[in-house]
Amino acid sequence: MDPCPFVRLTVGNLALKVPVPAKPARTVIHPSSSPCFCKIKLKGFAPQTAVIPYIPPENNFPDAGQPQTLAATFHLNKEDIERLAGKSIFAGKICLKIHIFTGRTGATCGVNTGRILGKVSVPLDLTGTETRAVVFHNGWTAVGKDAKGSPASQFHVNVRAEPDPRFVFQFDGEPECSPQVFQIRGNIRQPVFTCNFSFRSTGDRHQRSRSLQSEQGSGRGWLSTFGSERERPGKERKGWSITVHDLSGSPVAAASMVTPFVASPGSDRVSRSNPGSWLILRPGEGTWKPWGRLEAWRERGPADGLGYRFELIPDMSAGSSVVLAESTLSTAKGGKFTIDLGSNNSNNGNGSARSGRGSSPGCSPRGGSGDFGFGLWPFGACRGFVMSARVEGEGKCSNPTVEVSVQHVSCTEDAAAYVALAAAVDLSMDACRLFSQKLRKELCPANDPLC
Repeated sequence: MDPCPFVRLTVGNLALKVPVPAKPARTVIHPSSSPCFCKIKLKGFAPQTAVIPYIPPENNFPDAGQPQTLAATFHLNKEDIERLAGKSIFAGKICLKIHIFTGRTGATCGVNTGRILGKVSVPLDLTGTETRAVVFHNGWTAVGKDAKGSPASQFHVNVRAEPDPRFVFQFDGEPECSPQVFQIRGNIRQPVFTCNFSFRSTGDRHQRSRSLQSEQGSGRGWLSTFGSERERPGKERKGWSITVHDLSGSPVAAASMVTPFVASPGSDRVSRSNPGSWLILRPGEGTWKPWGRLEAWRERGPADGLGYRFELIPDMSAGSSVVLAESTLSTAKGGKFTIDLGSNNSNNGNGSARSGRGSSPGCSPRGGSGDFGFGLWPFGACRGFVMSARVEGEGKCSNPTVEVSVQHVSCTEDAAAYVALAAAVDLSMDACRLFSQKLRKELCPANDPLC
C-alpha cells in the first residue's frame, strides 16, 4: 500500500515576556494578573486559540529540563498546499498569523474581551516539506509598540512542518450495505477490503457473518466483560456487527455491538449515563481479541450531537484501558472523528482527542530541532496524528473516508482495525437516532417492530 503525502504544521513552545515598569501605570499590562492568549490563523483553516504562559523577564526559555508544549496543529494534504500557494500574494509564500491578546478568551455580547497586544507573521515555504522536516521559526520576536521608557514585549514561538504520510481509505457505500473499501491515492482507487454487515442477536443468529462465527470459537467469554446480549425491556437497538475482510476473504478486523443502544426511561434517546458500546476486534490465536472499545450516546444541547468515547484495551486480563478520544459530532452536519495524540485543537464540532500516546506497535519517537516533547506513554512511544474518519449527519448518505498515519500501520490488520472503528462510528450515528424515528431496512432485523 502506498501512502498519500500529508504535512503536519505545528505551533508550540509559546511564551511571553512583558517588562514591568518601575512606576505603575493604569495603561501598562501586568501579566501576573492579566492572562494572555493568541489566535493562530492559516488561510482556509479554522483559527485555533491557545493560552500563552508568562515568563519573567530574567528567565531563560526554554530550559533544557522544561517540557515543551504544543499549541496548535494544521494538517495539510497536497491540494491544501497547492491552494495556499496559489492564493498567496507572494509567489510560493504562505504566512501563518498569530494575534496576541491580553485578557481572558471568549466574547461578551459578540465582542472579544481580549485586548490586542501585537501580531506576529511567520512566512512559510512548504516546498519539500512532504519529504523533510523544516523549522520556520524558533525563538523570540518583539511584539507590541514601544512605550516611552518601556521596551516592547517579547514573544517566543516554534513553527515547524514535518512529513505526515497517511493511508486514505473510502467506503464505497454505507457500512450497513456491506460495501467494498478502496484505498485512495490521487486519482487511483484500489479495492483493499470488503465489509459484511450482519446481526448478532438471539433471534437472528442465522444472519451472522460466517467468518465471524468461525473465528470467534471459544472466545465468546469477553462479551460478558464489556456488555450483554440479554433481552432488555423497552426500546433498544442491538446485535449489529460488521466484519472487515481482505481481498482473499480472510477476516482481518470486526466491530461488534456488545452493549445495546437503549432509550432512557421516559425518553426516545440514548443518554450519556447509559451509552451503547462496540468492541473493535482483531484476529489472534484462532479467535477474536478485543483491541478497543467505542461508547456512543446522544448529547442534549442547542443542537443535538453524537457523543463518543474511544479507549484502547492493551491488556484485557488486567482490566486496563486508555481513553484516546472523547468528543461530540453534530448529528445534523456530521464531522470528523479524530484521534490526534498531543493535539491542542479545539472541538469546533468536528471531534477532538485527548492528549496521549500512540496505539500501534512498531512506533518510535522522532527527534530534531524544535521537536515537541511528550511524556512517556505506557503502551508505546508514538505521538501525533493517528486517524480520522469523516461521517455524515443523520439522514444523509455516508461513505466514510478514513485517514490513518503510516507510523500506526505495520500490517493489513492494523489498517483494517481503523476501518472497522470508522464503521462503528458511522453506525453509531444511526444507533443513537431518536427512537421515534425509523431506521432504514438494512439496519433492521426481520420482524422488528421498532423499525
